[in-house]
Amino acid sequence: MDTTTQYVFAFEDGDGKDKKLLGGKGANLCEMTQIGLNVPPGFVISTAACLEYLDEPKRALPPGLIEQVHEQMRALEQKTGKGFGDPDNPLLVSVRSGSAMSMPGMMDTILNLGLNSATLQGVIRATDDPRFGYDAYRRFIQLFGKVALGVPDEAFDKEFAAIKEAAHAKQDVDLSATDLRETCERFLKVVEDATGHPFPTDPYQQLEIAIKAVFNSWSGKRAVDYRKQFNITPDMANGTAVNVVTMVFGNRGDDSATGVAFTRNPATGENKLYGEYLVNAQGEDVVAGIRTPKPLDRLKVEMPDLADQLDELRDKLETHYREVQDFEFTIEQGQLYCLQTRNGKMNTVAMVRTSVEMEREGLITKEQALLRIAPESLEQMLFPRLDPNIKAESVAQGLPASPGAASGIAVFDADRAEHLGKGQGLKVILVREETKPEDIHGFFASEAILTSRGGKTSHAAVVARGMGKPCVAGAEGISVDVDRREARVGLTSFKEGDVITIDGTSGKVYLGAIPTVEPDFTPELHTLLGWADEMSKLKVLANADTPDDARRARRYGAVGIGLARTERMFNDVERLPIVIEMIVAETPEARQEALDRLLPLQRQDFHDLFEVMSPHPVTIRLLDPPIHEFLPDEHVLERELSELRALAQSARGVTVLAGAMGLLHASESLRREVETARHMVDPTVVEEAIAKKEAMLKKVRALYETNPMLGHRGVRLGMTFPEIYRMQVRAILEAAAECAKSGIEVHPQIKVPQVCTVQELRKVKEYVDSIHAEVAARYGKPVRFQFGTMIEVVRACMRADSLAEEAEFFSFGTNDLTQATFSFSREDAENKFLPLYNQSGLLQDNPFDVLDVKGVGKLMQLAVDWGRAVKPDLHVGICGEHGGHPASIAFCHQAGLDYVSCSGPRVPIARLAAAHAALKSAPTPNA
Repeated sequence: MDTTTQYVFAFEDGDGKDKKLLGGKGANLCEMTQIGLNVPPGFVISTAACLEYLDEPKRALPPGLIEQVHEQMRALEQKTGKGFGDPDNPLLVSVRSGSAMSMPGMMDTILNLGLNSATLQGVIRATDDPRFGYDAYRRFIQLFGKVALGVPDEAFDKEFAAIKEAAHAKQDVDLSATDLRETCERFLKVVEDATGHPFPTDPYQQLEIAIKAVFNSWSGKRAVDYRKQFNITPDMANGTAVNVVTMVFGNRGDDSATGVAFTRNPATGENKLYGEYLVNAQGEDVVAGIRTPKPLDRLKVEMPDLADQLDELRDKLETHYREVQDFEFTIEQGQLYCLQTRNGKMNTVAMVRTSVEMEREGLITKEQALLRIAPESLEQMLFPRLDPNIKAESVAQGLPASPGAASGIAVFDADRAEHLGKGQGLKVILVREETKPEDIHGFFASEAILTSRGGKTSHAAVVARGMGKPCVAGAEGISVDVDRREARVGLTSFKEGDVITIDGTSGKVYLGAIPTVEPDFTPELHTLLGWADEMSKLKVLANADTPDDARRARRYGAVGIGLARTERMFNDVERLPIVIEMIVAETPEARQEALDRLLPLQRQDFHDLFEVMSPHPVTIRLLDPPIHEFLPDEHVLERELSELRALAQSARGVTVLAGAMGLLHASESLRREVETARHMVDPTVVEEAIAKKEAMLKKVRALYETNPMLGHRGVRLGMTFPEIYRMQVRAILEAAAECAKSGIEVHPQIKVPQVCTVQELRKVKEYVDSIHAEVAARYGKPVRFQFGTMIEVVRACMRADSLAEEAEFFSFGTNDLTQATFSFSREDAENKFLPLYNQSGLLQDNPFDVLDVKGVGKLMQLAVDWGRAVKPDLHVGICGEHGGHPASIAFCHQAGLDYVSCSGPRVPIARLAAAHAALKSAPTPNA
């Protein structure tokens, strides 16, 4: 019994669905042959043979492989009526690579294999065309020499250029048969000089060397780099197949041609054959740019019958594969051949358009239309991106904190950004070491934000994402000097006023302006996302803090607000001084006075959010961050106080000088100048400013915490300063009552952050119930609202059953929960050791980008199960930035959550990802 592994499959026999074994190209050649398309005869050597060859220390082909190849070559001889190595009627073949995943241009191909001095004469006699024969031979020598023997292209190009110059030929087609014969002779010498051996003449030896060369190309730098760049894992594609195909020639004369085509336009998605061709040329001429190809529209003029056949081929390919195809064809003396096909690579605009149009044409279902588009790819349609046609070198790499790209002049403080951006209408990029809440006005005026410190949940990152502005954070290669208004990057630098470009999608920073491509939210995208909503179980809400954020989120399709951060509302330049007064207040009465001034402002904030988002729910998180974050930095205050004290001393000195002018017999004009100077600075005002700054500095020092993110924040603030939470709750309920009174449907939800014990939640619930009773009495009816908790502390997950007794909903804050679970500070981890952990495989993903299903996910699942065991109708969602990540959304679907909430611009991505999660988890019919 023959137990030899089958490595080689004829096109008539190979399984066209088994791309892992036969590669995408080989599988498609088998499938095209079997559905009756005119494919040149051939066979496929499997990826299994490639892997065995690469694993063999001496790089020997697997046992039995060459015998199977010889058997298939004999079959090809019978199918074509030609002989491999026959000098009278030679069979020539191409040897092409092909992995399970398309990797255009990354591996190697050899054409016209089987030529030598004897078979060349057979080709010339058979075609009666010496020029064609020598042209085919010189192409084979160069390709085989480069791919199989490692001879650099430059050695061949130098000789070829010399021959063209001597013949006064501008293009290859201008060379005569004599010129090309000389080319072949020179090329053969190039190979012998480079390798020390004559060019191989035995066709079977050529074939074996070529097979090994194609196998080796899987481990070549181009292919390895491509797989890394596009995250192609061994599970997706492992090894390359080798396709041995009978040669057909597009360079047999003016009735021959070669070309590449897409069944639809890959840039726009237009339902029209798109591509290029060359008359009297071989395939590499089209892709190499040696000659300028013609658009396929011209084929209707030059070869109308062939153009009609190409249209028929297009229809057959799309009807069979039900996908846009990228295919290669050759016309040999009026005969059309299809050489290969694969799913076409398109930009997202084209993918979306073709999905919708192909569904309407009945080629695919809505489910297939949704699943053929990667959710993350929608970023191309939602954010400006750098023009892919522009090549530029970045000068620094930071964290991609908020997607999109922008150019503008660098400015180094928020006031300056506002002055230049808002006041003068200039495009500015705010550059800071790190941003603080008081910089918010600079954010509004800037095109983008760049910081040298911080991570993806830093103030800059979170605020920029909410605004839909590009942001690069933690670019530690940049040293920002705010005082000198410049930033140093290695050996170069940029100053205020210099133009820079940042790419928040990749985290790269560039000097100078780089053109961007504007996003395009097309009607087809609206249609596609409508289908997504029909399929999804998860609702998609947005993290939005302002009415503008809420309007943007609604345009993106959000059906509510899952997180409104009240601290962001405090950052407004007009109310920040009141917030500071509230913080530095030494008595409850003084604090309450400041809070009374904030109450109407907060009430209006909430009223506006409810109105914009009506009738959808709005979930408002009570104050979360440590209150010292609203105060200036201690070192800044110390420097300002030093300058104010110096100013006070100068002011007192000028006052003394003014009093002494009578003793100096000074002129009247000098007296007036001194008197004017005395009135320029009022010592009383300076002393008052000093007192304010001293009070702030005292409070900053009193509030200092070694680890503020684990300190006095969230519900702990509500326990120690209950008046703050009381003010916020009153503002929420009064705003809801006012809206209801005006006929605006509202669904407010009050969310308590950083809860770790049910006693904290009960205490806040007491505030809420007490204030609700007062508001209900005042407005004559109760307010409909829900009360719930953030789950972002590990203990909260463990005590979810008791929390569910008080909470009507859970909202997972996965940013903080991830930090707590890993004991990682995100800003430090991402800028220090996390990249090493990812590169070395200690962690598969950055857990702040991709939800850690094995750890954080288990905590979430426990909390969901235990919470719903107590309260079956418990509403559960997620509001961390993981809420906009497709793989994390898939977990949320599996865990039984009701919604995800993410920054507004990521809502479309989340909507499509939610549909993917539902479709991929649905049971297969008849399974």
